[in-house]
Amino acid sequence: MPYPASHRFMPVTPRWRRGLGALTWLLVCLGAMLCGAWGSTALYLEAPQTHNIATALALVWGFAWLVLLGYGALQRRTLPVMAGGLVLMLALLAWWSTITPRSDRRWADDVAHLVEAAPEYNAPQHIQLRHVRNFIWRSETDYTPRWETRNYDLTRLRSVDVALSYWMGPAIAHTLVSFGFDNGEHVVFSVEIRKEQGEQFDALAGFFKQYEMALVAADERDILAVRTNARGEEVHLYRVKLSPAAMQELFLAYAQQASQLAQAPRFYHTLTANCTTIVWQLARRIGQELPLDWRLLASGYLPEYLRDAGGLESMQPLPLQRSNGHINARAQSWQPAPGLDDTQASIDFSRHIRAGMR
Repeated sequence: MPYPASHRFMPVTPRWRRGLGALTWLLVCLGAMLCGAWGSTALYLEAPQTHNIATALALVWGFAWLVLLGYGALQRRTLPVMAGGLVLMLALLAWWSTITPRSDRRWADDVAHLVEAAPEYNAPQHIQLRHVRNFIWRSETDYTPRWETRNYDLTRLRSVDVALSYWMGPAIAHTLVSFGFDNGEHVVFSVEIRKEQGEQFDALAGFFKQYEMALVAADERDILAVRTNARGEEVHLYRVKLSPAAMQELFLAYAQQASQLAQAPRFYHTLTANCTTIVWQLARRIGQELPLDWRLLASGYLPEYLRDAGGLESMQPLPLQRSNGHINARAQSWQPAPGLDDTQASIDFSRHIRAGMR
């Protein structure tokens, strides 16, 4: 039976165009869901917490995106969804830009001060570090706070070690960098969140301007032992292969980072400004050819990354280096010998935890 004349010449939408329209709508929906989720989380974490204002704003934000998607689905149009979403995101980002890092919060004791660096006049290789942390830790909550001023002659640098402290499975570790001098002294730099009193780290919150960044300089007997002895984290040391000039440049890069943070606080970011990515950025600044790699984010695999990049000093197989550099038992068994002053005790601790490393 022939089609009626009114239907005989109706245009037929090509299949590829229908497919393209479906793909466009799918991408718009995915983008809307991501924007809605990101905005709701940002509002929930950063908006005023009084009277559940943050929760209400997060719900309203999510509902607005649902309304947009519902309208677009009913009308079979993507342009209103994209235009409305753009207006929502511009408004949110305008508010987001007003959230700036601060340096005047009620900080936790272990990050109450940030390290400050100052080269000696006409002697740039002589660096004074103020607010070097040298706490005595008996437990995580029982400690004696001590902040010191120390002077370092960078021409006496002899080693750089990377310490990895595992606290959440094999893929996640906190990265610390320890500089060793010819007299046996060590100072460790650690990029951390600057916790407020009573605050705990949350990786998701680290994406949303929840934490200011802290650069801590500390004695090994403080910053390594608190992890092995008080927190029960697994700590491994690896010797990094660097020339004396590169060691000095890396130390100076940390000193410059300390000066920048002292002048202008910045936010910690779980992905782009964390303990490992900052180390990589510093190394790139001093001319070290370190390629971008997914293991910079999964920091527990940093030893494999350094091995593949030719950055480890030891030629031993990596499993053996990992075993020899596991310092927990040695750190927990160390006791200061009678008659040692504080500096000598710190030197003895650093020597003791490296026993067996090759």
